[in-house]
This record gives sequence, C-alpha cells and structure tokens, in this order.
Amino acid sequence: MKAEIITIGDEILIGQVVDTNSAWISQQLNQAGIEIYQVTSVADDAVHIKDALQNAENKVGLVIITGGLGPTKDDITRKTLCEYFGTKLVFHEATLDSIKKWFEKRGMPLNKLNKNQALLPENCTVLENNEGSAPGMWFERNNTIFVSVPGVPFEMKYLVGEQVLPRLKKMGMLKNIVHKTVLTQGIPESFLAEKLAGFEEGLPEDIKLAYLPSPMAVRLRLSAYGHANENLGAIIDEQVKKLQGILGEAIYGYDDEQLPEVVGNQLAGLGKKLAVAESCTGGYISHLVTSIPGSSGYYKGGITAYANETKINLLNVKQDTLDRAGAVSKEVATEMVLGVKDALGADYAIATTGIAGPDGGTEEKPVGTVWIAVAGQEKLVATKFVFMKNRERNILRTSHTALQMLRKLIIEENK
Repeated sequence: MKAEIITIGDEILIGQVVDTNSAWISQQLNQAGIEIYQVTSVADDAVHIKDALQNAENKVGLVIITGGLGPTKDDITRKTLCEYFGTKLVFHEATLDSIKKWFEKRGMPLNKLNKNQALLPENCTVLENNEGSAPGMWFERNNTIFVSVPGVPFEMKYLVGEQVLPRLKKMGMLKNIVHKTVLTQGIPESFLAEKLAGFEEGLPEDIKLAYLPSPMAVRLRLSAYGHANENLGAIIDEQVKKLQGILGEAIYGYDDEQLPEVVGNQLAGLGKKLAVAESCTGGYISHLVTSIPGSSGYYKGGITAYANETKINLLNVKQDTLDRAGAVSKEVATEMVLGVKDALGADYAIATTGIAGPDGGTEEKPVGTVWIAVAGQEKLVATKFVFMKNRERNILRTSHTALQMLRKLIIEENK
C-alpha cells in the first residue's frame, strides 16, 4: 500500500511552524510496511485542500490529513471534507459527551466553539481522541482510505498509533518491512557508490539500498520488504556482512548509534582517558564527546587553543614551529596533540588546526584546509584534509573525521 500525508495550515507554509507531524507519521507508516508516495502541505483554503485530496485519491490507497480540526474559524477541514465526500455535518452525541468530560476533567468551561467540534461529517467513522477535544475521522471511497487527525502532535500521535494503525492491521493492509542502517565515515558518497556498485547489482529484488549523506557521515539504509512469515532480519544481516567485508573500518556503527558514543564505549571498555586540543573546531569535539552520558568516566578535558599564544602557553607548541610551518600544519597539529596528552595526563588525544572559513585562506592553504592529529599509547597519526568553504560544515566534518581517526587508532593499537 502507498500513502500520502497532507498537512494543512498557513503556519506551515510561511515557516512559522515546522512540520514534524509528517516526519513522524512517515516513520510509523514505513515501519508498518506502507510506502510513502508523497508529503503535501496546503493552505487553510478549501479549494487547495480538495485539489490535494483529489490528486492523492488518484494515486494512493491511504491518505492521512493533519490539521484544521480546531474550534476557530480558520479550522475548515471538517467542512471541506463534507464538501469533498458529498455529505453534511451532524452532531455526534458520543463525541459531544467526550468533549464535555474532557473539559470537566480539566476544570475548564465548555463554549459553543468547542461544542462545534462534535459536528462531524455524517458518513465518516469517528475515531475517539482520548488526548484532546477533536476526534479523528475515517472515510473510504474508490479503494482509498482517508483519515483526518488533529495537527496537535500528541493528539495526532495518539490517533495514528492507537486508532489508525490497529484498524489497518485488522484489515490486513500492513506489510512486513525491516530496516538496517549502516553508518560510515571517511568515504564520500560518490566513492561509496563506486565501491558498492557490484554489491547493489547483486541485491535481491525485495531489498533496497539508500544513500543518506550528511557533512558528518554517509548512512547506508538497507530495507527488506516481505510477508510476516519471512525472516527479513536474517536476510538483512546477510547483506550487512557483505557490506562489512567491502567497507571494513569505514563502518563505525549501526542504526541510531553515534560516533562519539562508539568512541566513548571503546575508551570505557579499555579503561583509557581522552584529551582534546582544538583550534579550528572551537570546542565542538569536546561538545560531541560530553554529549554522551557517562563521558566523565573517560574524558579528561579539552583545551580550545584558538590563538597562537594559547597554543604556546598551554600546549607547548614551539614559536619556531609556528614561524616555520604556520599554525595550520602537520608540525603544529603534532605538537598540539602531544601537548594536550601530556598536559592532561591522557592515554589518547585529538588535535585539530585549520582554516574553517569563509575567509583566511591562501593559495597554498585554501579555506577548508585542516590538519587532524590523533595520538595513542604507541602511535601518532597526522593527516591533512581539504574540505569546503562553508564554516559550519567544515567544523562538523573535521570533528567527526577526528573521532573516526581516533576510533581506527584505538582498534589498531588494541588488536
């Protein structure tokens, strides 16, 4: 089954409210084996809404509409649905009783506008809303199911999770689907696609591979579709093993794992401590590390040595090195990583120095030039990278690349 999600509201179109509803609904439907065909946002306008409904009806088997069910004049969804399905609004006594109880429970007066929320299309199936005053509505026409739910997120989630999905399951509409996300860092998307060309060609028809790139990493999502009696998890695991054989240490985790969490688990498991010296990343690596609960067990601290005098005074970087090689150099990155490791008494250390941008570059060292050094108990690795001209993206990429370098060094030292 394919589905379309239609969100209603001027506030979404002008950017006043971010549409998180469609993202949540998409996740829930996809996990239930329903393919999302399209997500559409429309204004509080009857013609616009009806056009969107008509377009969806011609293409999908399920339409979920959110928004426009409140008590105010701009909430026109109920009336518009009546026009679309050729019916009229009638008082739904059970809904009116629920609304009265909802307000009584909260010690609030019930006015005429709230009572009008019990005016519902005569030919709809009413979905009781235990989280609010606006019920959901279920229609069926021309082999398409239409469901209208409130735009208030917690009310929408209740109705979709407790009313809509169980009904679809009972009707036999849901299909089995399993996702597995493989997390990679250090190989650009185009290079990954080139390395995985043969792998993709050999995938069974019922398994799809999607590339989800970001400045930090490239996620590879494998999706298997089948029937409930199939062991889709085992089928996916077989493909993941093949990816492991092709990509090796470029894979740092799976599904919702975070790179700082993976590195933290390595350090915690070994009983080792980490220190960080940052110039171009301005403390962002330390932020990532300390965002993980329990990081105080392995993180000694960080020094944000932005100015050269700070590098000299706190990290023991030599003035001669700065004069000869410049702040953005292998030599300075090396002295920084050794300096912070020694200063904070850590087992492992990271150092970054570079030109984040958008200006400050030269022909020899353009914007985006970064040196990252990682030091362990036996080894030290310093690597040059040339990223882009966007400052924010450069900080993100440098920080995650540094953590990936450290992850690999820890693996290498503890084989």
